Parts: sequence; C-alpha cells; structure tokens
Amino acid sequence: MVIVPDFLIKRIYQKGSLKKLENGASFNLKNVLGPGFISGFNYVKINDVIIMNGKEYTSNDVSDDNPIAFRLGQAGTLVMTGNDSVTEGVNKIVIEALNPEAGVVKLSVEDNA
Repeated sequence: MVIVPDFLIKRIYQKGSLKKLENGASFNLKNVLGPGFISGFNYVKINDVIIMNGKEYTSNDVSDDNPIAFRLGQAGTLVMTGNDSVTEGVNKIVIEALNPEAGVVKLSVEDNA
C-alpha cells in the first residue's frame, strides 16, 4: 500500500474554487501529484453534512472494476446536488476517496464560499 502524505493530498484541491449552488455545492480538483485512479468515494463532507451522491460521473459509476483515470495535470469539478451545506465564510471540506494502490485517501481542507 502506498502512503500519500497529507500535505501532498491537499495540493489536489484548488483553493478558492468552492461555490454554493442553488441546490448544492461544487469545487475543483487538479492532479498535481502523478497519474492515478479513483475507484470510489466513501463520502464528501462539507461543514458536517455528508454528501454521498453527486457527473459527469456519479458515485455509482465509479468502482474497483470501473475506476476513474486521474492523469497528471487533469482537472475536474466535483458537483454535489440535493444539499445546502455551504455557508458564508470558512467551510470545512473532507473527501474520503478510494485508490487501488493507496487504499483510502482522505483530503481535508478549508475554503471560503
């Protein structure tokens, strides 16, 4: 199992990208670490509200058998709907994703909406 230090994981999150949507939230991620795969999401949590489903890929589309390739330099936007968790000011974001090589990868950051 590969261990990825927290300070490197945090570089994936694009600071300042958190947006409050009419019925949810979005933020940007960019792979600045190297090629890899995401094989699932345990959860995304914004300010103590856990968001389980969110596409272009839905959480149901991603699995060990169908991982998302996340190439070096590739960027994407994670959009979560059906939830009003983003507040004015500082928001705490926690993402728990699954990677075939590293296992559970947890990203924890703060951003302003």
